[in-house]
Amino acid sequence: MFRIICLACVSLFFLSCASKKDIIYFQPDQSTLEANYKLNAPKLQAGDILAISVTADDVRATQPFNQVSTYQGTGSTLQANSPFIPTYVINDAGNIDFPVLGKVHLEGLTRAEAVELLKKEVSNYILNPGVSMEIRNFKITVLGEVRNPGTYPITNDRITILEALGMAGDLTINGVRKNVLVIREQDGQKKEYRVDLTKRDALNTPVYYLAQNDVIYVEPNGAKIQSSKYTQNTSVFVSIAGVIISVISVMTR
Repeated sequence: MFRIICLACVSLFFLSCASKKDIIYFQPDQSTLEANYKLNAPKLQAGDILAISVTADDVRATQPFNQVSTYQGTGSTLQANSPFIPTYVINDAGNIDFPVLGKVHLEGLTRAEAVELLKKEVSNYILNPGVSMEIRNFKITVLGEVRNPGTYPITNDRITILEALGMAGDLTINGVRKNVLVIREQDGQKKEYRVDLTKRDALNTPVYYLAQNDVIYVEPNGAKIQSSKYTQNTSVFVSIAGVIISVISVMTR
């Protein structure tokens, strides 16, 4: 009886143990690394809040495009040091209403492409203009078996899934590395992508570079699911079983 119980306990222990292949990231294989930011850069979407400023050698020429209040200051100090930058929201039609230029369609462009478009349009009015753009509501959410789940604002639109998981404190030992889910909204629809972080090919996935509002979910492994079923009564039962096993061991000597 005692031997049977011990054998069952040992079997459960080995079944619950994760193998090396389940834990280690980017294990060697024959995959060719092809991740290309230009191909997978996030595209601007309806609802994005863009902070856009126009610069030029002649500061006064930029004022109609920047729409800065007179209370914000004047001269070169305004352009170099003022924290005030006008913001614009991409509407449902994919446009922003930009001073002087009117409606400009930006949805579906990358941030770099949008900057070049605005620079080209503004150059019809200003000599050698500069345009800077920041997505103010760029954020990602990391949920599940990570150390610090939550929503994280991103100041740079170039962020990888690895950086996002790093911000969340990395996966816990109970996180399934072979089936990480990324939920992304594209063209008004939710799309799901599965990433196997144990394979080098994870660096080639189209969601290696994240887009605004992406959600990453790390599911728990079997051991964590089983442990969630335990209650205080189970702990008491295990303690009693331990006492019984000890008594049986003494009696069978």
